[in-house]
Order: sequence, then structure tokens, then C-alpha cells
Amino acid sequence: MKVIGGMIKNKWVLIFVVLIITGSLFDLLLDSRNWTVYMSLHIVILIITLYGFFSMLREVNKTKDELTLNNQRLNNIFETLDVAIWYHDMKADSLLITPGIEKLYGYPLSSFYKDKTFWMQVIVPEDMGVITDRLSRTAKGETVTSTYRIVRPDGEVRWIRDRGIPKMDQKGNFIDFTSVILDITDLKESEDRYQSLVEMSPDLIAVIRRGRIDYINKAGCTLIGETSPCELIGQSIERFFPAEVLEELQIREETKGHGRNGKSIEFEMSRMDGKSTHVELTASPILFEGRSAIQVVGSDISIRKESEKMVEFMAYYDALTELPNRYKLREHLNHILNHAGREMLAVLFLDLDRFKIINDTKGHMVGDLLLQKVAKRLERAVQGEGLVSRQGGDEFIILLEKCTKEKVTRIAKKLLVECSSPIEINHQEYFVTASIGISMYPADGVDEETLIKHADTAMYLAKERGKNNYQFYSSDLNGLSTRKMELENGLRRAIEQDEMMIYYQPQVDLSTGELVGVEALLRWKHPQYGMISPLEFIPLAEETGLIVPLGKWVMRTACMQNKIWQDSGFPAIPVAVNISVRQMEDEYFVDSVTEVLQETGLDPQYLELEITESIVQNIEKSTLILRLLRLIGVKLSIDDFGTGYSSLSILKHLPIDKIKIDKSFVDDIIYHSNQGAMVKTIIDMGLNLNFKVIAEGIEKKEQVNFLIDNACQIGQGYYYSPPLSVEFMEAYLAQGVSGYSSEL
Repeated sequence: MKVIGGMIKNKWVLIFVVLIITGSLFDLLLDSRNWTVYMSLHIVILIITLYGFFSMLREVNKTKDELTLNNQRLNNIFETLDVAIWYHDMKADSLLITPGIEKLYGYPLSSFYKDKTFWMQVIVPEDMGVITDRLSRTAKGETVTSTYRIVRPDGEVRWIRDRGIPKMDQKGNFIDFTSVILDITDLKESEDRYQSLVEMSPDLIAVIRRGRIDYINKAGCTLIGETSPCELIGQSIERFFPAEVLEELQIREETKGHGRNGKSIEFEMSRMDGKSTHVELTASPILFEGRSAIQVVGSDISIRKESEKMVEFMAYYDALTELPNRYKLREHLNHILNHAGREMLAVLFLDLDRFKIINDTKGHMVGDLLLQKVAKRLERAVQGEGLVSRQGGDEFIILLEKCTKEKVTRIAKKLLVECSSPIEINHQEYFVTASIGISMYPADGVDEETLIKHADTAMYLAKERGKNNYQFYSSDLNGLSTRKMELENGLRRAIEQDEMMIYYQPQVDLSTGELVGVEALLRWKHPQYGMISPLEFIPLAEETGLIVPLGKWVMRTACMQNKIWQDSGFPAIPVAVNISVRQMEDEYFVDSVTEVLQETGLDPQYLELEITESIVQNIEKSTLILRLLRLIGVKLSIDDFGTGYSSLSILKHLPIDKIKIDKSFVDDIIYHSNQGAMVKTIIDMGLNLNFKVIAEGIEKKEQVNFLIDNACQIGQGYYYSPPLSVEFMEAYLAQGVSGYSSEL
């Protein structure tokens, strides 16, 4: 209106000036009595006056149109923003309310004009305390932002944010009052959901600014060992986090996470109670209350760390004796050889002379206890001067660093004395002796394979010379005809001379006792030495490469026999065949499996290949082979699980169906202080990875009950049946019941 007034005023001034000038001209003309000029001038004045009037009218209309357009734009903005304006002129006691209030409250605009307190009548009663505080503060002239809930006519509850702006004169009296009202329901509910998720999260969630805690949830308090978040707000994280984590968080806060966002940090955190726990933490920069900060999300990974520690133990340590296993020894030996230079070291290959007799006559329980006691004696003899490891069975390897031949001789003699002393088990004395073969670096080899092989050769010489002695390796041994060499030669012609045979051990459903499969076990009847233990000739076959043709023969024979049984009307069950890493390394292995199945006519689903955990040495190639085998249709399982060095992160990606618990762990159910804890762990791991779990070496009812109670599905062992020849296995199948009959 001021603009319009100004325009009108300017126009009239112009017209007034024109009229004054014209009036002066009129006076001159009248004096001159020139009527023609007088009339012409009169017309000109009329035209100028009309022009000024219509110009002024056009400007007024234009200004009105602009004001109408601006008002329309402003109304459109208010309607779009879900916002309402409430203006109360206190002096005139008049209201001005924008139509947006109808959209916010759901009530007609007239309701608010009729009753100035109507806006308070629809507020949720629990929120009236907010209004009381608001009225008190605005009465003092304070601008107040209030958040409260209203109930719409349809019963819907909405959240309102109301900014009240009072205006007062110099005497402190209200002049007018303005409220800007917004619907923040979506924002509030979103915040509440986020807050709920944060508070209900089992993980630590915290906001850290400049090394101090600005916010932490309940789970974070529990993890740190505090009862209430209030106790931790403002605390320095130096109290809980190690220096390297503090440095990393500081870098992320200063650089706003560039190049480091999303990367997790694992560390050991100190709790309020003085204990420590393993935590995995991710950190990312955020704005918290308008300022830069770091949000951290952490989880307690103590259980995972314990599992990894257990898996690492299973990978690198012998479960029975808790000594480093052959994988740990080879890794350690390779590491030493890479840094040895010209310093001498020795590899002692020790084999117990009378262990097999005791193990066969007194049983595995006594045999295992004997091995445990021998292991402790070997460590006592070495006394920290070297590494004592168990190769498997009754074989041990001792590694001595930075030694002389005299030192090696002294320790070898101590080993012999420790082993030959009587060992008491269950109030009975047992006597064993040891044969020790020794190879020296660098004289007898410069790599771990050669050193172990030469120590093994020297050990056979010790056995040939009466046992209970030690022998150093000599190149002259290469020309001696030892038992090992004779077995190697005999192994080359064993298949052709029908010395090899396959026994079958039943596998049963532990819950029902139903026969669900058989395992094919290779046996060698040597014409001179009689039955040779697989523990002796299988490593020899792998070392010489004979395991490839030997393994193919076993697979073909087992598949053919299974097909014969099925054609004879016996139940169709899978036959399990052990496969070595050496076989899988053969480039034609998958082709040989396909060839055997085609030749025998056996459906692939009835062939199960048992593979050792050592396949992880070449995981990429092994995974490819396993996937090809899976495409063929054969079943796959990991044999002797826990004795190799697989890990959960690898196993879960392998296309396998079963894992088999090694006998040494099954024995622990009864004879070890952990009372089967390792077995339970393996079963839980297997089930969590959706594998079937089979336990081998079951000999006692107590073991069966423990396995069933812990959800193990399948088992095999002498409790059900020993390995059976083809003839006895057919009788077993004909019986139609589980359990080995003494009549067979």
C-alpha cells in the first residue's frame, strides 16, 4: 500500500506542476486576448490530465496483480510445507490463521476463530506439561519451541512442533504473538525408530567427539562393564581403548573417514571391572548435535576369538598329546631354514618300538594314555632346547636349533632313557623303547622334506640294529635294504599279485541304528610281513606317488562291490572312499572318478569321497575340483575333521556334505578331562554350516549317548561293527539289523 500511495502521490505532483505551469500560460493568454491559442492550450491541458489519470490507474492495477500473485505463491508454499501461521494482535484482539492449520489439525479453520483456546483442547493430556511451561516462558517474552502431540478428529495422533514468538512493548505488555506450526510426525517416528533400534541393538553404539563419549547405548555399557550410560558420558576413551585404536579414531575424525570408512578394527578392550574382552569396531564420521563426531559400532567377538583359537589349535596341535602336529613342525622348520644361514640344526625322527603290540592287545584307551605320557617325557628330555611334535600314530619329530653333534647325541640319549623307563597306566606298568633317526642341516639336506626323509631313513636303520638306539643319517644308507624299501618295492606289485583287499565298516544312524552307509578301508596282506598297517603303507604310497593308481583301484573295487550288492537286492547305500591330497593333485582325477562310475554303472549319489583337511593347502584348485565332483553327483565329506588345518572361513565355502569327527576326539568323551568339549564344538560348527556330522571310532555306549544328546547324526566304530570282509559284510546286510553279530 505504501508503494501504491507513493505512486499516486508522484502522479498528482506531476499533474499539479503541469497545471501550475498551464495556469500561468492561461493568464498570459487571457491577457493577450488570443482565443484560438487559448482553446488549443485548453485541449492540451485536458489531454495531459487524462493521460496522467489513466497512467496512475494502470500502475495501481499492476501493483494489485503483483500482490495477488505473491499472496498466491505464499499460500502455495504454506500448503506444500505442512505449516501453519497463527498471528494474534493483542491490542486489536484479532486473529489471523493460515488455512494450513486445517491440514495439520484436521479441524475446520472456523473452529480456531470461534475459540482461541481450541488448539489446546486437542492436545494429548500427557503433553499439557509442555504447554504450561510454554505459557510461563512466553509470558516473560521468551521465544519458545515446543513439541507436543495432538489428536485429530479421526483419532490419529500427530506430533507438532510449535515455535512461539511473543512481541512486547517497552512496558512489558503483549503487542502481538506469532506461532509457526509444523507437523513433524514422520521425522519424530523416524527418530524414535532409530533410537529404538540403537537402544535394542546387541552391539555397542556410541558417539565419540575429541576422544570423549558423547553418547552410548545400553549394550555398550554392558560391554564396557558399566550399569548406566550416564556413568560413561563425558568419559575419555583412553580408559578403554588401546593407543593404536585411539590414533585410528583420531585420524578418522580429522580426515572425516576418507579412505578408511567401513574398515573394521579388532582389539582387546579393557572393561570397567578390570577384565578384558575382544571387540570388533567400525567407525565413521557423522554430525551429532550439529558438530563433527565419530560414530562407532562394536561387537563382542570373544566367542569368535575363542573359536578361532580352538580351530587354530586343532589345525596346528595334536589333540591327543597337545604337541605341535606335523603341519606346525613343517611350518616352523621352513621358517628356521629360511633364516638359518650356516648354523647347524637337527631333525630327530622317533618311533616307539613296542607301541603297536600294546595298542592292539590293550586297546586304544591304554594306547592313547601311553602316547600322552610319552609326549610329556619327550618334552622333559628336550627341556626347551627344541620343538617336540607328533607326526601321527607313535611317531614323533624333535627339532633342535643351533646345535652341535655332541649336543644332539646328549639329547638323543636322554630321549631313549625317558622312553625306556616303565610307564604306569591304571596301576599297571608298560614298557616301550624308541628308535631314533637323526639328520643334520646343512650336511644331510637343506630343505624340510629332505631332512625329514633322511631322519626317517636313519630311524629304520636304528630299528634294524636292534631298536632302542639312535642312528645318524649317512649317504651309505641309500644302498641298504631296509623294511621301508622292501615295502615300497612290494607296494608296486601288490595290486597285480592280489595282496590288496577292501574291508567295509558300517555307518549307522545313531538315533535309529539303521544302516546308512559303509566306508571302504584298504588292507594289505604282505607275503612276508603279513598284515601291514595302513598307517605304515599309506604314507609310503603317498610319498612314492603310488597312491594315485592304488586309490583308483580302491574306488573302482568299492563302486563295483556296491553295485553288485544293490543288484542283489540289498539296500542302496553310499560307499565312502578315502581320497588323498596327492590323488586330487593328479590332473586326471575328476576324469578317473567319472570313468569308474561309468564302468561300474553305480549311480553317483552312492559314492562318497572322504577328503582330508589338508586340501586347504591349495584351496583354489581344490575348490574347483570339489565343485566338478559335485556336478557329477558324488557326495563329499571332510575326513578326520579337527586334525588338519582347515578354518571355518574356508570350510563354509567348500561344496561338502559331511564332516567326520576324528577318533581321537571321540575318545575324549570318556577318557579326557574336557569330557567331549571338542566333539561338541565340532558338532556345533558342522550343524551351523549345514553339514551332516559323522563320528568315527565309537566303542562305548556312553559315547553314543553323548553324540545323540549333541545332535550328531551318524556314527561308526567297533561298538557297531569292526571293518568286515566282503563275505561278512554281506552277512551283515542279510541280517537286516544294526550292530555287529559275533556269529558273523
